[in-house]
Amino acid sequence: MKYDAKVWQQLGWAALMLVVVSGCASHQPTRDSSEPAQERTGESAAPTNDRDTAGGRYAMSGDAYPLEPPDVSSVPDAVPRNEPLSRAGNRSTYEVWGKTYHVLPNAEGYSKQGLASWYGEKFHGYATSNGEIYDMYKMSAAHRSLPLPTFARVTNERNGQSVIVRVNDRGPFHSDREIDLSYAAAARLDILDEGTGAVKVEAINPEQWQAQRSRDTSRSTPVPDTTTASSTESAAQGRDNPPSESTGEVVYLQIAALGDPQNAQKMRSQLSNAIPHDVRVNQDDDIYRVQVGPVAADQESDARKALHDAGFTDVFIVR
Repeated sequence: MKYDAKVWQQLGWAALMLVVVSGCASHQPTRDSSEPAQERTGESAAPTNDRDTAGGRYAMSGDAYPLEPPDVSSVPDAVPRNEPLSRAGNRSTYEVWGKTYHVLPNAEGYSKQGLASWYGEKFHGYATSNGEIYDMYKMSAAHRSLPLPTFARVTNERNGQSVIVRVNDRGPFHSDREIDLSYAAAARLDILDEGTGAVKVEAINPEQWQAQRSRDTSRSTPVPDTTTASSTESAAQGRDNPPSESTGEVVYLQIAALGDPQNAQKMRSQLSNAIPHDVRVNQDDDIYRVQVGPVAADQESDARKALHDAGFTDVFIVR
C-alpha cells in the first residue's frame, strides 16, 4: 500500500501501520483485533520490550490485560488545571481510514452520552496523539473531537461511579463509541470485564472546578473553638445540640440504589473524597442505598450543588 509524503508527515509511521489492523473492545482477557487501542494515531516512542522490534507491537492480534494486574482502585483522579493546547494532535481536521474528523475549538459545555471502551497493554509506553507517553495506570482517555488536553468527568450510567480523566489522545474511531479510557479509568468505572459501558462524558472547566473545590474545602474546615471559661454552659448546650440539627429538620440526599454492596461502598468512598459531607450506605434487604447526610435543611442547596459538581445530578431527598 502506498502513501504520499504528506500523509506520512501528518499521521506518522505508527498511525499508518494501524490501518492494516481493526479494533474494538472485547470482554475476554486477551481482547480481539477489534479493540480501540489499535486506532491510536501518534508515533510510537522508543522500544521498551521485545514485542516492539520490527513492528511486533502492531503484529499482535489484539490488546491485552497486564500480565500481573496491579490494584488500581486507589489511583487518584486527574486534577483539572489550566493547560495550553498541545502542539500536536489539535489540527482542526484530520483523517483516519478515509474519514475526516473535526476538533472542537474548545471544550466548554461539552456533555454527551455514549459508549466507552478502553485500551491497555498494547499501547502502554507509546506516544499518544499529542506526543505524551501513554500510561495505562493513569487517569487518561482518548477522544475524537475534544481539544488536547481536556479534563472530563466520565460517569458509568449503570452504577453511578465517576472519574476525572485527562484527554490526551485521539480515538476511538468507531461510530458507536464516545471515548476510550485508560486501563485504570476503566477499572475504576468497573467496565473492564465487559470491555465497554454506557457513560456520560462532561468536559470540566478547570477554573470553575478549582473555585468550587476551594469553596468546598473552606466549608469543611473546622471553625476554631473560641469558647471561654465564662461560657461553659453555652458550650455544653452546643455539644448537646449539634449544628446540623439545631436548625431543625435534617435530610439525606440519595444518589444511588445498588444491588452490590462492594459497588455501594466504593461509591461511598469516592464520594466522601469529593464532597464536604458525610456519606453512608443504608441497607434495605438486598438494596444498598448511597446517601449523603445528615444535611441540615438550610444546607440542602449547597449539598446538591456539591453533588452536581461531583457528577451526580439525579438526587432525591430521603427523610
